[in-house]
Amino acid sequence: MDMGAGNPEKLAILALLELHLPEHLPLAQRLLEVDENFHSMCQDLAAAIEALTKVDLLPSSIREVRRQEYGSLVEGLVEEIGDAILRSKVVALRRSTDPMP
Repeated sequence: MDMGAGNPEKLAILALLELHLPEHLPLAQRLLEVDENFHSMCQDLAAAIEALTKVDLLPSSIREVRRQEYGSLVEGLVEEIGDAILRSKVVALRRSTDPMP
């Protein structure tokens, strides 16, 4: 996976993350580089947002239902991505090798 600075997919994902999780952007950028599951979640978010932006092209009979579905999906993915970022911040506490007194 080439996540170089000129990668259009990466730039699009970073723009979405900046919009939805701006306070976590530096860590999110690092996770995109090293965590395939995180990258996949971000791709899913991009696809859901794209679908949401095109919902007005759907027949009126299903438009509102799809808008709600895609909106919920976007919200859920943003929450899941935020949780993944927070989990990545957890630092394992080093156990002392000294015996207990």
